[in-house]
Amino acid sequence: MTKSKFAILVSFSVLSIFCGMFFGAAQLDLAGIFQCISHDCASNVDEAIFWQVRLPRVLVGFLVGAGLAVAGATLQNVYRNPLADPYLFGVVSGAGLGASIATLLFNGSLASQSSLFAYLAQIPFSYALPLSAFLGAFFSVILVQILSKRLFGERTEFLLLAGVAVSFMLSALSHFLLFMAEPFAANKVIFWLLGSLASAQMWFVWIMLPVVTIGVIVLWLYGRHIDAMLLGDENAQTLGIKVDSLRLLVLMICAALTSCIVAYCGGIGFVGLMIPHIVRGWFGVTSRSLIIGCVFVGGSFLIWIDVVARVIIENQEIPIGIITSAIGSIFFLFTLQQSRGR
Repeated sequence: MTKSKFAILVSFSVLSIFCGMFFGAAQLDLAGIFQCISHDCASNVDEAIFWQVRLPRVLVGFLVGAGLAVAGATLQNVYRNPLADPYLFGVVSGAGLGASIATLLFNGSLASQSSLFAYLAQIPFSYALPLSAFLGAFFSVILVQILSKRLFGERTEFLLLAGVAVSFMLSALSHFLLFMAEPFAANKVIFWLLGSLASAQMWFVWIMLPVVTIGVIVLWLYGRHIDAMLLGDENAQTLGIKVDSLRLLVLMICAALTSCIVAYCGGIGFVGLMIPHIVRGWFGVTSRSLIIGCVFVGGSFLIWIDVVARVIIENQEIPIGIITSAIGSIFFLFTLQQSRGR
């Protein structure tokens, strides 16, 4: 990646973060934003809007887009599959199942059924939610690996099929829990599963930031190893790459990134599928350049998708996961057609 391209990415990302703070139900003009940045807001209302709503929302949106895009790009390179995505690998469904269990538990739907659930409900929710999501994503990853090897041997091209099957199964379990839960708790979880940045708070940023940063840095450091796997498992092994260990490490990092995002923002699908393909057209397939590009393009993309979700219908907000799924489904078919033609 050249310095000029890197400068363009950084500038566009900063501009996206800044412009994203203009849009919302309440009016906040340019002067008001600069006053709040300098800690001299014109009113308490402007201060609350800027520091408690707009700024956390755009920062969380950037981290969510960056994390999902990097996870998708890395999975696509490691498995040499252009259709690989955390959503299609079952990672999001697993994290969603874990987060649904935690949400229902802390709403009292499960706590009244068992003394064990009542004891677990004493754990602080801010810790239990991401932990439950990660355990669900980890379970999904292990299950996909086991099914893929048992049914298809070492043929990684069939891993996506196992991921889709596991995704449907875990989604069915989530729906069953919602069916058995109290209506109020179930409605809350259903809205959350659609994916939204509406509840974003600044402490979300402080939890997501280290997870996304560490995940991106580790994947960037292993960039050359991931590039070797683009040549095939046998060629990578001749270069001294421990293929199985590296693949498991990448899956765990992607599970951590995805589970943290799903835990606080719900299911936002297809970002990890679309953005890497767009970035490859600009920066090539080299993993390190691809990862850096996905951080900025993915983060900026989700900020603008969230802006669309806020303004497309007057006085109403569309869950962001609906928009990304609608765009992503079309993109998925387009990518599938291209893959078939090769």
